[in-house]
Amino acid sequence: MRRFPVCSVQSMKQLTFGLTFVRHGETRYNKEGLLQGQAIDCPLSETGLQQAEAAGHYLKEVKFSNVFVSDMLRAKQTAETIVKHNSSCSGLQMVCKPLLKEKSFGTAEGGRVQDFREMAKAAGQTVQSFTPPEGETPEQVKQRVKEFLEKMLQQIGAEHWDDRGEEEASLSAPQHTPSVEGKADDGVSGVPVHTLVVTHGAYMCIAVRYFVEELNCSVPSGSDKAHMFSLSPNTGLCRFLLTMRKEDERFVLSELCCVFVHRGDHVKQ
Repeated sequence: MRRFPVCSVQSMKQLTFGLTFVRHGETRYNKEGLLQGQAIDCPLSETGLQQAEAAGHYLKEVKFSNVFVSDMLRAKQTAETIVKHNSSCSGLQMVCKPLLKEKSFGTAEGGRVQDFREMAKAAGQTVQSFTPPEGETPEQVKQRVKEFLEKMLQQIGAEHWDDRGEEEASLSAPQHTPSVEGKADDGVSGVPVHTLVVTHGAYMCIAVRYFVEELNCSVPSGSDKAHMFSLSPNTGLCRFLLTMRKEDERFVLSELCCVFVHRGDHVKQ
């Protein structure tokens, strides 16, 4: 049985919560190998709707305390489908966040993904680092990830932090390294605070890279960075555990670890 590292429990007052990213389901543009980005707000295809239903059934017993979603149609349709199958979400507000939009690909939007790859190659850059005219740079997207993370930490802290005593607050952090067995609640079983975030492929790639390379996120044993930083499949899942502490009146991230990335078991099933 593989075991993944988890944020260690410290004596200071803290709160650990789960964060599950889900990429939206397939659209016609995905199927035809075309770039969407921000200017093209395409709905889910029939396959995409089926994928969203599969993700909803897969996650139906997983408890969520907060739901954030990109304000783009394909993400909202995916989130709505997941939420409708989940009883823990029945009283939750699904909060739309423009900060979770897909990366803008500028003048390349609507064109073929293959053409975009060739543009990057001609410019002597990788697909991940290349910015077409009028598009967002990876750094600009990373700034949106950072801003969303900061706002999310403050909201989670304001809603779920327990000020009634250090011992009680410390109970919210896991006391052992959880086993990862391919179950829908891997890493978050018994974790009372768990955030669902439905967003986009390129955005998730940049978020995962930022977590690992700049926030010192611990990763599963034997992880391959090429896989870690690759594109998640439609309705693919990435899960993290975040531990925060309170400094004065702000909530600050103290530890971050990855449970799994790019899981697509529900689609295969």
